[in-house]
Amino acid sequence: MNALFQPLQAGALRLPNRILMAPLTRCRAEDGHVPGPLMAAYYAQRASAGLIIAEATMVMEGNSSFWHEPGVHSEAQVAGWKKVTEALHGAGGQIALQLWHGGRACHPLLNDGQQPVAPSPLAITNDEVHTPQGKQPYVVPRELRDEELPSIVAGFARAAQNALAAGFDAVEIHGANGYLLDEFLRDGANRRSGPYGGTIANRARLTLEVLDAVCAVWGNDRVGLRSSPLNSYNSMIDSDPLALTTWMAKRLNEYHLAYWHVMRADFFGLQKGDVMTPARDNYTGVLIGNMGYTAEEAAAAIDAGQLDAVAFGVPFLANPDLPARIKAGAPLNEANPATFYTPGAAGYSDYPAMESLSVA
Repeated sequence: MNALFQPLQAGALRLPNRILMAPLTRCRAEDGHVPGPLMAAYYAQRASAGLIIAEATMVMEGNSSFWHEPGVHSEAQVAGWKKVTEALHGAGGQIALQLWHGGRACHPLLNDGQQPVAPSPLAITNDEVHTPQGKQPYVVPRELRDEELPSIVAGFARAAQNALAAGFDAVEIHGANGYLLDEFLRDGANRRSGPYGGTIANRARLTLEVLDAVCAVWGNDRVGLRSSPLNSYNSMIDSDPLALTTWMAKRLNEYHLAYWHVMRADFFGLQKGDVMTPARDNYTGVLIGNMGYTAEEAAAAIDAGQLDAVAFGVPFLANPDLPARIKAGAPLNEANPATFYTPGAAGYSDYPAMESLSVA
């Protein structure tokens, strides 16, 4: 496991180990999408991660997809996040905020009746969304006009400035999992013509504009990007995910980002393929892998030069001291899916650390 415990220079970030915490939506924000003390405690418990990538966070008002997810567009939200970063830094950790726009995954019942927006008027069809009125089908989104897109970019830029004010160490742009930027990027959701549709270069235009705007706030070496070329979550598909991955890898080299965070698989197993090989073969920066890695596989991939670090999701959810457990070869707590998105501390900040178990 030695490879997992080597330090890593990721842009301006000096990471003490290569066991990163993946962004995990947990729906524990307080009213107004404000992070509260419970979130501060949860993240501080996991400070031993090489880097924590905080959960998907709304960059603009009126784009809620999860009902109780956090935002970073109001003064109260920034103040709440500042308490989170202070607690995390007090525990010796580093944290990046994931900047996110839900796109067509949003719902009118979560956003004062406002219709969601997307590159094309295509609804998510393979799932339902949790709302105050129970689970509801997704609605057909409104197609964004080209002239509206600068306001989206500006929203990401303002959120980046707010994240800086809240004391984060870096930011990650959420370009994955069928949310707005990913919807533009993949041709299964983007059927538009013009400068933001058609070719990969056109479909990637909005993501790159957001990258430009966020890097202007933070500096490129404190910005990451998350991609999911294969994931079919939120009714997503692309006709050529390998070509998309290769194109993005080469284009992202020009940015000298802190890292590129690539989800290697499909939640539902519908789309198969190896996107990590073209990512590694064509991307010269820090490459983070994600989805289903065991500690042994992660260490072997890093040793082989296939990756630079691995972001663990569910294992970190249930094991606040995951790096210590991996180092000790200790058993892992089992996560309880029934509490992934429920309110309160149960299944959130009450998973025991090894010391608690040994004392008991």
